[in-house]
Amino acid sequence: MEGANKVHMYCLEDYDYELPAELIAQEPTLKRDGSRLLCIKRSTGEIADYYFFDLPSLFREGDLLVVNNARVVPARLYGQKETGGRVEILVLDHPTKPPKSGQDIRWCLVKTSKRPKTGSTILFPDGLIAVVKMLGEHGMVQLRFEGKHSLDYVLKKRGCLPLPPYIKRNGNDRRSEIDRERYQTIFSRFSGAVAAPTAGLHFTRELLKSLQSLGVDIVSITLLVGHDTFRPVRVRDIREHRLGKESYFVGHYSANSIDRAKKEGRRIIAVGTTVVRTLETIYKRKGEIVTDSGTTDLLIYPGFKFQVIDTLITNFHLPRSSLFFMVAAFAGIDLTMRAYRWAVESRYRFYSYGDAMLIT
Repeated sequence: MEGANKVHMYCLEDYDYELPAELIAQEPTLKRDGSRLLCIKRSTGEIADYYFFDLPSLFREGDLLVVNNARVVPARLYGQKETGGRVEILVLDHPTKPPKSGQDIRWCLVKTSKRPKTGSTILFPDGLIAVVKMLGEHGMVQLRFEGKHSLDYVLKKRGCLPLPPYIKRNGNDRRSEIDRERYQTIFSRFSGAVAAPTAGLHFTRELLKSLQSLGVDIVSITLLVGHDTFRPVRVRDIREHRLGKESYFVGHYSANSIDRAKKEGRRIIAVGTTVVRTLETIYKRKGEIVTDSGTTDLLIYPGFKFQVIDTLITNFHLPRSSLFFMVAAFAGIDLTMRAYRWAVESRYRFYSYGDAMLIT
């Protein structure tokens, strides 16, 4: 019987829930920390309603808060085929060193009425041209960029933030101006992400000061969130799902602070699933938290043994998603489903611009 239950918890259908479309947040709250906060205690199963600005009352001296300082690239660009058809691309590769002229080759997601052919050309503003080199799966296309200005220059000048597909915007939407500020965290520093580490969107500088005055330490790591964070899970057994590789970096100060807090038995509080994946990847590879950089494709699902984090701050995630699997792994699938039902009944706002959870 125990074996049957174990197999059962890997079944994709068990990670589904009903969500009314009107609960998918289309814009952020007026103030970042004005969002609601659903608190869950794993030890007792208790669930309670708060606001994000209540966070200092839920922390204690000695806690260590770990945030992701990745910055989202304005990686969505609009152009046209030589025949005049409209093309939308999302640039997925963002190298840390500028590529040499004529050698700027990147994987992109391409949306167009007909799939482009190898060797065809796409025209962008400011004289930027892309030549189709290779066709990949799931709408991915490898493009070579050339022209008077570099791709990075044109993205900086003309690019749009790649909001998730469930946040609807049209060309003249007044909210696009708000997005430029609010779809970045106040920690954002290292550019290269194509999606925001959304659990961090709720923090304000005033809230950080309140936490620090309590004796809470705050450190940052970097994980450049990739497009695969939105990739649908298409397998029945969730263990067979594959994530794309995402680059991470944990510096000397942060690694030492996390390692020391762990050894001293202080709470390590991860702001977002990206922080969890980074820290648990390093511990899995090194047996401790040390300065490290590399890539991770770690998929966390129920049965995973967490070695680093004690508490998780996260947003509400899509059903049947890898992020939802991680929350269920940390809180337990039954408690997670109960919390999500509570959130739906209490009219919480969901997904990237939505409300948050604190799981202790």
